[in-house]
Amino acid sequence: MKHQLLAVRFQVLAAIFGVLLAVRPLAAQKAGASTDRQWTPLYNGKTLDGWTVRGGYAKYKAEDGMTVGTTVEGSPNSFLCKGPFSDFVLEFDVLCDKELNSGVQIRSHVYENGPRKGVVYGYQCEIAPADIKNCGNFYDEGRRGKWWDEFSGKPGAQNAFKGSEWNHYRIVAQGDHIRSWVNGIPCADFHDKTDASGFIGLQVHGIKKGTGPFQVRWKNLRIFTLMPGEKVE
Repeated sequence: MKHQLLAVRFQVLAAIFGVLLAVRPLAAQKAGASTDRQWTPLYNGKTLDGWTVRGGYAKYKAEDGMTVGTTVEGSPNSFLCKGPFSDFVLEFDVLCDKELNSGVQIRSHVYENGPRKGVVYGYQCEIAPADIKNCGNFYDEGRRGKWWDEFSGKPGAQNAFKGSEWNHYRIVAQGDHIRSWVNGIPCADFHDKTDASGFIGLQVHGIKKGTGPFQVRWKNLRIFTLMPGEKVE
């Protein structure tokens, strides 16, 4: 009888241990992390190897652990690009001169032919002067010219971005669902099936004649690739 009780207890403990092992990976996935995968830095802090400038001819350089973009008068919107990427969590910190508009493209492309050859198009997460009230929203750059979400009923999102300060962005693209957070505050949240994959692009916006130069700086650029069906908050 004693041996039977010990056997039952062993089976119960084994079942509990199995449940704990199953729950732990799920918790890690919800946090945007994994037990067997790691965040991948998109910038090594020293060079821009693996990145390509598209759209315009703004200047980009690696400096003090940052990627620094500088406007060039006469240049159209420029993008420092890397990819393609499909489903992912993207995080970065950005500091933008208050006179400059910027953004980060995701799942984006470039026109290969026709009158718009070389122009970048796709989802752009907005980085702009604080009074614009649309930072963290997504603009359909170079294509439909529309905002993907409506911020009029989101006062938190409208005021999430802090002018003349470093701001932290988090973007989750998973299937047709795209979301963003600025400084931990939920911003854009929409569904669209147009682009399932494409490059990431760091924008230096074109400027008016006789203005500038202005700069935008990025640091802590990193990406976490999501597996099919993976849960992430």
